[in-house]
Amino acid sequence: MRILARTFVSCVFAGSFVSAASPSDDARHVIALAELQRSVDPRVVALLDGEPQTAARAALALGRSKKPEARGILRQRLGAANVTLRTFAAYGEGLLADPAALPVEVRLARRDPSSAVRYAAVDAVDRIVGADATLGTPAISAALLDAVAHDPDATVRGHAALALVALRGRPGSTQRASRLADAFARERSADVRWHEMWALFRGYAFVAPRAALVRGLRDSSDVVRIEAVRALGKRGGAGALQVLQPMVGDRSWRVQEQAREALFQIAKKPFTDHLKLLPMGLHLPAPDAPNTEPTYAPQTGITPATSTKPQAPTADELLPAIPLVAPNAATLDGPLPGKHPRVRIHTTKGDLVVRLFPEWAPYTVANFLNLTARGYYDNNRWFRIVPDFVVQTGDPNDNGEGDAGYTIPAEENPVEQRSAIISMGMNYENNHPIRDSAGTQFYLTISPQPHLDRDFTVFGELESGMATIARLVESDRMIKVERLQDR
Repeated sequence: MRILARTFVSCVFAGSFVSAASPSDDARHVIALAELQRSVDPRVVALLDGEPQTAARAALALGRSKKPEARGILRQRLGAANVTLRTFAAYGEGLLADPAALPVEVRLARRDPSSAVRYAAVDAVDRIVGADATLGTPAISAALLDAVAHDPDATVRGHAALALVALRGRPGSTQRASRLADAFARERSADVRWHEMWALFRGYAFVAPRAALVRGLRDSSDVVRIEAVRALGKRGGAGALQVLQPMVGDRSWRVQEQAREALFQIAKKPFTDHLKLLPMGLHLPAPDAPNTEPTYAPQTGITPATSTKPQAPTADELLPAIPLVAPNAATLDGPLPGKHPRVRIHTTKGDLVVRLFPEWAPYTVANFLNLTARGYYDNNRWFRIVPDFVVQTGDPNDNGEGDAGYTIPAEENPVEQRSAIISMGMNYENNHPIRDSAGTQFYLTISPQPHLDRDFTVFGELESGMATIARLVESDRMIKVERLQDR
């Protein structure tokens, strides 16, 4: 997206959520205003001592404020008896990058009885250490490695592996890489293995045992093979060409595309920034069957507009809250229990069905559904397709430089940017994303991109259509985007 200053919508939550607000609705209103204004509102602080689900949402709002004055407030809740509040206090402290909370976060990551708290604490350690190069102590390394190797919850083990990347280049990197490779060799969960191999690629490709990376090329999971290809392409050196060349014929189209890019890297050629034509010989999956579900017109909330000119959503268009609960780590890395809005994206190559996460990104989802109802996305081109990375669209100008003239607040959340995730695009300045600069452009990940977790707003996931994504090139378009029945 282009770099520019745009008007931030400041009046979206000026009204109440319902015409006659109950106490809980008033709490939602206060929290929404605080998130929009990035404020440490005393009324939000007071909610931390109330009903647990509301307290958890208040903790998340304080974390998203990114204000230093919120640090001590959340730090006091790291020992809360309620699991959900303790979880989001830990996650919020990570958003605040509070170094004073680091010893407690490390302890929670290793010892808390709740896997949800351990996941949130691992995430916080990652964010805090990543923000301060002086914090890479042996105790932090030991805690993360212990979680990778021994945590009983697979979701925590995988997330801890990602967090080790924050320690790359710091003392002990070779030893960390070796222990990470050992954990990979023992791990039975394919989901955890790709996390571990991604960490080896992203943080330790040059110091990891080469045999572990080569072993990854033979893994049964194509996502693990993708990360091993990335690691060996990044590492280069003698023998890299020999082991990577056969991967161009891998049975997975995603691995094939990544192998081609790795060979470009070894040959010191530029990566493919824009996919105009599919490479020859891709082992594409069978085409997705057309989605025949009827369109859905909700009785309340967003309704089709008479004009296609988009407007910022009003507060009344925010969907009813899905309860914010955290019984285990897996609930932090996907949709919470409850019905979710869904959309169908008709493309020139087939249909995509996306399930949206209003519990994690209520304003982003409201904005997306508003734009969908107004037909804003109809006929938009997929202006950016990067092999084995993302497909991006949402610009009526078809070149990545357009938007609707307003921005929406970032809604950082604990859902990882794994394969088939939908997130908002942002503007950049000096090669860094500008917070609160999202508007209409969005992308879908082709393979895991956890390095985007820190800044970009995840607001849903692909329910079906990966075979369609496999066939998209930059001349393709979204023909029509429409809402389906919630599920």
